[in-house]
Amino acid sequence: MLIKNSIDIRSSDITPKDLYLSRRKFLASVTVAGAAVMTGVGLRELASPSTVAEANAKIDNVQKSRFSTTEKITPYKDVTNYNNYYEFSTDKYGPAGLAKDFKTRPWTVTIDGLVKKKQVLDVDSIIKMATPEERIYRHRCVEGWSIVVPWIGLSLNELIKKAEPLGKAKFVQFTTIHDPKQMPGQKGTVLEWPYVEGLRMDEAMHPLALLCFGMYGEVLPNQDGAPLRIVVPWKYGFKSAKAIVKVSFKEEQPINTWNLAAPNEYGFYSNVNPNVDHPRWSQAKERRLGEFFKRPTLMFNGYGDQMASLYNGMDLRKNF
Repeated sequence: MLIKNSIDIRSSDITPKDLYLSRRKFLASVTVAGAAVMTGVGLRELASPSTVAEANAKIDNVQKSRFSTTEKITPYKDVTNYNNYYEFSTDKYGPAGLAKDFKTRPWTVTIDGLVKKKQVLDVDSIIKMATPEERIYRHRCVEGWSIVVPWIGLSLNELIKKAEPLGKAKFVQFTTIHDPKQMPGQKGTVLEWPYVEGLRMDEAMHPLALLCFGMYGEVLPNQDGAPLRIVVPWKYGFKSAKAIVKVSFKEEQPINTWNLAAPNEYGFYSNVNPNVDHPRWSQAKERRLGEFFKRPTLMFNGYGDQMASLYNGMDLRKNF
């Protein structure tokens, strides 16, 4: 079981970022070639340059969360240099540099659809809705890698309650920014832009669903989804929409971007399920960034005790 009370997590258990980065730089130069042989991972993947686009602004008064895992946190350097962010690049090492000058202010989020209170909110007013929480979540990518990150944000349900959804609203749709001038990946046609994701209302209201604006004690770096993203830790990472500009409440299930692009590979629900293989690879194991060896993939990414009841009666092979 992964979810434990945050009282079990001591700040002293987390290696300071500056200390880690200096040590990591030395170790990487020594071990990269051997790691490539041991894991089958290419030298380019292990030895990519570190071009972290950091916001560097500390977030004050962050509270620890009871939802946090006690697993070892993935190093900051790995999380900020290996990103799935096709709006910038399909190369996972590309977004860190390409997002360096991405403008996240001014920024507004439109709330529309089946709600009593349609509105346009400044992103900073959203951030101030509640005291920020640090939640150490596992995050699983469909390609077979995973991370453990101290995300900072507030429950997504705080924003939803502010909008006052109507009874007909069964789904929440997230639309991300479309700005090819700033996001070179959007000049291509690998996906249909803007990026769209969605959750069922009960999923979006669940306390584990996080409206995220920071990590590792600081505001989100651009390549990790600044200024505002979703984190749904029991689902594959592509469900966690980044750089959100619109939240829409709908009666019908949204057609999310990856389901539109490849419906036989990416379903709407996208719950982590090691028993359902991707057509091009197995989902049974994963490799944690910064580690050499694979580990078994856990159902619902290890959050089954919290999430399984939401899917009672559903065939999770068909509703993948």
